[in-house]
Amino acid sequence: MDKGHFRRLPVVDDGRLVGIITDRDLRLEEYRQPIDQLKHIRVHLLMSRHVITATPEMLLDQAVNIFIKYKVGGFPVMDNGKLVGIITTSDLLRAFGEVLGTAEEGVSRIDLAFTGNSFDVATIAHLVGLSGGEVLGMGTYAGEGDRRRRVFYIRVRAEDAHMVANLLAEKGFTVIAIHQ
Repeated sequence: MDKGHFRRLPVVDDGRLVGIITDRDLRLEEYRQPIDQLKHIRVHLLMSRHVITATPEMLLDQAVNIFIKYKVGGFPVMDNGKLVGIITTSDLLRAFGEVLGTAEEGVSRIDLAFTGNSFDVATIAHLVGLSGGEVLGMGTYAGEGDRRRRVFYIRVRAEDAHMVANLLAEKGFTVIAIHQ
């Protein structure tokens, strides 16, 4: 695990997943006995036998729910009883960043106050287009302080996110923040 920089390893017996061992399992055992004794302990004594798994077809939001529910940092991916990979919180963060476009140059998020009325999505998209930009995504999240207050955000690719925000403000949208 140290050499490969892994935090968890699936344990397979005759091609069948029988457990998982994590760096945490090893650290806990280090407290129980001298570290030089670890080389004499068999994996099956430390591994977790109840293994949470995913399938390749599982949606990322379903995987997120498993991470939260079971408080794990990763779990094996199984396809028809065969181990085909491991998904980790780092994988989810990477996918989340790709969905949001956070690693891409020229991508910004503009937060707007959600007043309870439906936003005219077509107007927003039109204004972004007028500024030479492109809408990459949109959604809502709970505002700070009062979780009932919703914030509507748009993720845009634009040369000048401030110009997009100014156009939105001119059309009556309340711009809360611009994140570049």
